[in-house]
Order: sequence, then structure tokens, then C-alpha cells
Amino acid sequence: MEDLLQQVRACQHCAMYLPLGANPVVYASPSARLLIIGQAPGTRVHASGIPWDDASGDRLRNWLRLDKSTFYDTTNIAIMPMGFCYPGRGKSGDLPPRPECAPLWHRALLEQMPEIGLTLLVGNYAQRYYLADTALLKRHNTLTERVRHFTQAPPGLFPLPHPSPRNQLWLKKNPWFESEVLPELRRQVHTALN
Repeated sequence: MEDLLQQVRACQHCAMYLPLGANPVVYASPSARLLIIGQAPGTRVHASGIPWDDASGDRLRNWLRLDKSTFYDTTNIAIMPMGFCYPGRGKSGDLPPRPECAPLWHRALLEQMPEIGLTLLVGNYAQRYYLADTALLKRHNTLTERVRHFTQAPPGLFPLPHPSPRNQLWLKKNPWFESEVLPELRRQVHTALN
């Protein structure tokens, strides 16, 4: 795993497309039991090298009921975004994760993490990639529908909206997320970690 992480962190595969250059951000260990797959680092995470080191991370930790020391304990929790580097800015927020990253690195990293019992698919990109051949994605085309019907996900996969402050309106429009989804999310996370 250490050799693989060194290779990932030295990756320059798509550096020519990255406005701030390559700075792959990924946390992983062979003993991790919970995997969080998000989108891609923002500028703050690019600068710090710490995943979810922003307001989105604060909200995600609140959803999971995990403090920072638990969240960043790589012996238990792995964090592997769809794109490991900041992709740049688009018209309405950050650009999508670079498409090369997940096919290049995810399988190799997952092979080194045999203890993963629960994977959180945070946002549309992770869900479309990891639920591609599942009934959940075929039946429910939107992120809202997939999160609403999270119980139809394959065992060990849990779809979530992105915890970005930009999603405040989504959270207000979908109060069932807090009352129905979060309690089950917390239960499954607790089970995976304990």
C-alpha cells in the first residue's frame, strides 16, 4: 500500500489539464473499514492536502457523527475521491473530476483495502461510476431519487448528496434526508467502524 500511495501522490498523468498542477489527495490503508468516495478536492483541500478540509467536510462529519480525529484515522477510514486533484473552476462551481483518475487508480487501491465494509458514494460522479450496472441507477436516474431509495443500493454501498454549502436548498427541499436517511447512515457507519 505504501508503494502504491507513493505512486498515486507522484502522479502527473493529467497535470497539463490542472490549473493548479497535480497534488493528488487520497487517504488509504489496508485496515480501513469505511471508504468515502467523493468528487475532487477544492482549492482549500488542494492547498492543505487534507481531504474534506472545508465546510463540506464539516457537514459530512456532522452527518456521520464523527469528530476530526476519528474521521482522519486512516487505519479505519479511507478517503478516495473520483479525481485526486483539483480540476479547476467552471461556470457554476468546480469542474467535474478528471475522468482519467478513477480508472487509473481506484481498482489498485481497492485491492489493497480488503476490510472495507461500507462505501459512501458522495455525489453524482461517484454514484454513476460505482452504481453503473446496478438496478438502483437504472431505476433512479437522479441523485435525489438514488439517495431517497438508498436501501435499494447493493450491500455495502450508500449513496449520499454532496455536503457542500451550495446544497442547502436541496436539503431544505428534501427534509426526509435528515429524518430517514441520516439515522440509517449513522447506524451503518457505526457498524462498519465497530
